[in-house]
Amino acid sequence: TRIVYITGDGRYLLQGKLVDLETRTEITEDRLSELKMAVLSQVGDDSMVVYAPEDPKHTVTVFTDIDCGFCRRMHADMEQYHKQGIAIRYLFYPRAGVGSDSYTKAVSVWCADDRHAAMDTAKAGESVPVKTCENPVASHYELGQQMSISGTPALVLSDGEIVPGYVPPDKLRRALDQRFP
Repeated sequence: TRIVYITGDGRYLLQGKLVDLETRTEITEDRLSELKMAVLSQVGDDSMVVYAPEDPKHTVTVFTDIDCGFCRRMHADMEQYHKQGIAIRYLFYPRAGVGSDSYTKAVSVWCADDRHAAMDTAKAGESVPVKTCENPVASHYELGQQMSISGTPALVLSDGEIVPGYVPPDKLRRALDQRFP
């Protein structure tokens, strides 16, 4: 996703960051975050694999790859994220692309009778039975491409900011509390 500014007469085009010097706010980044959240809001929880505590204080959407080591580490800490009051909503982002082994594993998790059990098994590095069905994996991957996701895990906060990489549960909770009091 890229933002460009064009003058009303079409003569000038600005591609890059636009900053309001009076308020010291970066207009471009704010607008990009809005656009990302608008696109992400069209993806319902019913097309994600959601792990949530009973009464979450924060929700983070995570682009994940079944075979990513740091994604597996994050998943292994799920109980701790829940103790911190953080819900995790997974979108599949097989880094090797559509048609890869990671893609097949993601589809198999989605098509399993129990997605949570299949995700837990796959994230533990174990095999899940290969299954196919109608699934959102390719659309999740495309969404990640549109949002310029370059690695996993990629955490999307509720304001559209993308935090790359694994963040330990207690550190994530502190950052979320500070950002969203």
